[in-house]
Amino acid sequence: MFEAFYGLSKKPFSKTPDPEFLYLSRAHREALARLKYGVEEREIVVLTGEVGAGKTTLSRCLMDSLDERFKIINIVAPLFSQGELLRLFAIKLGVENPSQYRTELIDEIGTKLFEFYQAGVCPVLIVDEGQLIPGNEGLDELRLITNLQLDDANLLSLVLLGQPELKTRLMSGYFEPFRQRIGIQYHIPALGFEETKEYIAFRLKRAGREEPLFTEAALEAIYRFSGGIPRKINNLSSNSIIVGFGREDSIIDSEVVVDVARDFGFINWKS
Repeated sequence: MFEAFYGLSKKPFSKTPDPEFLYLSRAHREALARLKYGVEEREIVVLTGEVGAGKTTLSRCLMDSLDERFKIINIVAPLFSQGELLRLFAIKLGVENPSQYRTELIDEIGTKLFEFYQAGVCPVLIVDEGQLIPGNEGLDELRLITNLQLDDANLLSLVLLGQPELKTRLMSGYFEPFRQRIGIQYHIPALGFEETKEYIAFRLKRAGREEPLFTEAALEAIYRFSGGIPRKINNLSSNSIIVGFGREDSIIDSEVVVDVARDFGFINWKS
């Protein structure tokens, strides 16, 4: 389809994560470094960012970098009722038939964590979409888990990922005890204009095209409408390529990007 027309060997802006297309901006490199440090030190790490900023991609990059000294437990979209998060964590730790009673369940989790500690393994609990944890009870359950520690060492590392509202929730006075336990906290900013251009050029090169595909004005439009959010950049870029192909444009200009932005609701039709 459009790949051959534009000299591409594959789709450069696919929605599915592909390590070959991983572009780490300065902020993403810093975030990844903090994640790794926090996990190695068995800390609580909170990473926030807008939708599509790259939080999940960074968590997968983190998981790929960890060796057998770590046991990864990844939980996504935690829309759990009270107690379910604890039970799921217990099951993934290897607790058979977890108790329905919180006190006993915590003891079972603690026993299993200590077994991993004696074996030289650090469990890493990664909770994605943390802003979806309902009510205060869910975050309280995470606090209870992190209370399981020795006098001189934590028994696990907790990585909590979420949108900016997670950070706002944690600023509540109710969560002061939990907030004081956080060892690493970082918010991923959007890409700047130069980084957006580098991001697009990087992905095009990975897909086999060395020459620019977008005019400077088109790149400015992509940045303006995406706000520097990688997922939005992907949407605008991929659909602009499809539209450009349909119009048989050898180079994609800003008019194409504006039309795509209208289709996706980034601007209204009267703009």
